[in-house]
This record gives sequence, structure tokens and C-alpha cells, in this order.
Amino acid sequence: MGMVLTGTSGYSYHEWVGPVYPEGIKTSEYLSYYSTLFPAVELNFSYYRMPEGEQIGRILEESQNRLIFSVKAHESLTHRVDPLSWQEEAARFCKALEPMAAAGKLGALLLQFPFSFHYEEDQRRYLDKLLKTLKTFPVAVEFRNSQWFNNRVIEGFRQRGICLVSLDMPSLKGLPPVMDVVTAPFAYLRLHGRNGETWWGSDGAERYNYLYNDQELQAFVDRIRLLLTHAERVFVFFNNHRRGQAVQNGQSLISLLKEAGLPCGTA
Repeated sequence: MGMVLTGTSGYSYHEWVGPVYPEGIKTSEYLSYYSTLFPAVELNFSYYRMPEGEQIGRILEESQNRLIFSVKAHESLTHRVDPLSWQEEAARFCKALEPMAAAGKLGALLLQFPFSFHYEEDQRRYLDKLLKTLKTFPVAVEFRNSQWFNNRVIEGFRQRGICLVSLDMPSLKGLPPVMDVVTAPFAYLRLHGRNGETWWGSDGAERYNYLYNDQELQAFVDRIRLLLTHAERVFVFFNNHRRGQAVQNGQSLISLLKEAGLPCGTA
């Protein structure tokens, strides 16, 4: 049986000072403190600005060598794709990740595609080319559109060893179904909350303003147990980051997993 590595999507939130981080903490100390709470973290700053190797090196130092990282791909590869320059952007992104990969701390490179990324020929061709470009890294793909959850995609990912991200989000028309299939040596579960009323709103932060209750968390234990039967690692990341709710839920889930006798990485 493999290992469960739980964490949160992002860690550098000023609103976590108080609920999570102690008062008076410096921004540069966030990650070191975070590393005492969880064994893994999903870096999402890399979506908004292209990371650099020196920056990644500093992150490794700040983590006290305790964390396994997932790194979200830059928006130029998933949301604002320029047919003329995306390959150059992909090369820059890959080069920045080399120090983390060399240190054995890169758990996954996350491609998070938007709802508008449809299962159509042009998008499929682009994804094929992008995955070939990133083939030296462990890649996880999150689709926000239900069209991609079909046997052809699943089998194609399985042949390439690409991880199809499992999701928890509101049950709304067009959004992905609850589907846990292992298509790579590792599995990846992202928990976005179930705030259906605000999901399509203009306030992106409010979309993830959700606190899972104990019964909902307990249900994830069974999903994770199933993933563990086929995966060497299972990454579980909470994205309900408002007011530190992701931290609260993440720590509660770790306790439930331990009670169930499932192997958990610890901080």
C-alpha cells in the first residue's frame, strides 16, 4: 500500500495569520511554519507568475527539506495559451523546476484547465503536444469540464502515465463527476468545497469559501483507501483556503486517515 500526502493549495495567505500562523510571523517564515503542519503543499503562485530556478531554490530552503511539492503550471500553458509562444513558455517553466526535481521534492506538475477548455479537436491536439513537452516530469491534469471524463482520455492517460486528477466540487451541470481512477504511479485528489451558490460568481475567492463537516471528511477516507490500492502515492490537497479552512480540514482528515489505519505522511 502506498502513502497519503495531505496539504493545502497555497500557503502564503495573509488572512491565515491568526487562524493558522502566529501573530507577528514574517511572510518569509510562512513556509517553514507550514512544513510543521503538513508533508506536502501545492504551489499556486506559479500560475500567476512564471517561476525561476533561483526562486524555487529559496522555496526548497524555506521548507526545511520537509515538504513534497506540487507546482501549478503557469497560465500561459492552460488558460492564456498563445499558439506562437507556448512552447517557449513551457521550456521556461520546466527549467525553473529542475532544482526541485533534482532534489527529489517534485511530486507533481499540475495542469489545471478551465471550464472553457472543451473536449474538441484543437484542444486535444494542444494537450497532446503539451504532455509530450512535459514528459520528463510527473504530470497531473485537472479538467473542470465534464466532457474530458471519458474512456478515451482515461486510457490515453494510463498509457502515458499521466495522472487524471480526482475532484470534489459542487454538483453543477457541466462540472466533472466524482470519478476516482488511477492512471499513473500516483493519484491526486483536489478538494474545492461544495459552494454551489458562488461557484459561477465573479468573486473567485468566495467560490472556495467552504468548510467540510466531519461526515463529508469521513467519506473521503473511503475514496482515498480505494486510490491507495492502485497508487504508490496519493496527494490530497484542500483548496477551500478562506480563513484557513483548508488547514482545519486537512488536519482533521489526517486524523481520520490514521484512525482508519491508512499510511499518512506527517510533518
